[in-house]
Amino acid sequence: MNKRQKFYTENQYKTFLKEYEEVLEFCKTNTFQAGSPEQEASLRAGHLQNLLFDKILACYTAGEEVEVLIPLLEELVEKYEIWQKKLAIYERAPKISPLAIDDWPDQYEECVQVISLCILLHRTDLLKRFVILIDEAGYAGDDTLYEDLSRKVLPNRHDVDRWYHDVYTSLIQAIYADTKEKASKLLNDYCKQWYPAFKQAPWHDTHLQGEDGSYVGYWAIEAGAIAFLYGIDDSKIDHMVYPKALVEYARNYKGDIASKINRIIAGEACSKTGYWFTPAQANSRRHFQQGEIMPSFSDSKWGDTLWYWSGEE
Repeated sequence: MNKRQKFYTENQYKTFLKEYEEVLEFCKTNTFQAGSPEQEASLRAGHLQNLLFDKILACYTAGEEVEVLIPLLEELVEKYEIWQKKLAIYERAPKISPLAIDDWPDQYEECVQVISLCILLHRTDLLKRFVILIDEAGYAGDDTLYEDLSRKVLPNRHDVDRWYHDVYTSLIQAIYADTKEKASKLLNDYCKQWYPAFKQAPWHDTHLQGEDGSYVGYWAIEAGAIAFLYGIDDSKIDHMVYPKALVEYARNYKGDIASKINRIIAGEACSKTGYWFTPAQANSRRHFQQGEIMPSFSDSKWGDTLWYWSGEE
């Protein structure tokens, strides 16, 4: 096992996978204690979503190949959609968000982790499905990091200068830093203060529980997504919570027909008609026709110009 965090053991990972399957079997024939069928359905859907999210983190922490996460992410977004529908029925609030991102920092963190997984795995299709669950609850255009993660790859996002939680300040500042060096330092600062900032999160300090605990990994996935989207140099960042393998996957991604995502180096012909963005320039998302030569930005402080697929609309 080529684990990515020192606290995780092979035995913990094997135990988690075994218990994961056992819980799924248990849920097939047992109900959750609840005051109504609607509440039971909501509790069940939320538990299954949370369990699958833990599996994604466990797989990555254990050192699985990044591609292993793709089908799990597809299933996870579907689980959020199911949970939102069940929660909406129980709460009698059709557009309720499954995550209260303004009130709870750990739920906000989960939100940006999922968004970042969609970005780093080049699944814009899943990103669209996930953010609509949050947007429709009234969160669109209300938080800088939420929007800055989305706006590079999704159309019609917002430019706002406020955010819900102070923990994200240095990461947001990294996006707008006026030098490459300052952006890298702020990104590193964010990684250093990330874990201490989540003392109230249910997963905090779970690595101290031993092999029978619930630890599946600590990952500031959003830091990697910002570095990828905005071309921030992360070569000197070696903090445990920084998802280097995910960022490397995103940067080296060649694209495939199934996901309709691609990467093109400036000077090459556009491989398909649609919208593309580059970390080499701010607000770079624009429409290209297939065969059109992708431009470069020689004055960019971020180095080579790489264009990434951003959808057909």
